[in-house]
Amino acid sequence: MGLELLLPLMIIALIALMVLQSTKQRKALKALKEMQESLTAGDHVLTTSGLHATISSIGEETVVLEIAPGVRTQWDRRVIREKLDTNSTPGDPSGTDVTGSL
Repeated sequence: MGLELLLPLMIIALIALMVLQSTKQRKALKALKEMQESLTAGDHVLTTSGLHATISSIGEETVVLEIAPGVRTQWDRRVIREKLDTNSTPGDPSGTDVTGSL
């Protein structure tokens, strides 16, 4: 009798875990999309490939990132992973300074 009750309980538990996981993923995806839509020129950002840059201009589907003084590249808007803190100063140990020495 114990096994007949265990299988349905395990199936219900598995379905509940799948629903919770998909809810978390939807919330994270929604937050990422809102952040990507709220980008403005001058924001310091981090791309999915780990590139730290400043947004020069924004188009409908693309952004132009300044990766070094005078060096601008065009990227798809979806590669922006996060907005970095703009209050940090150069040399700040927060990790936003890419010109530091090794």
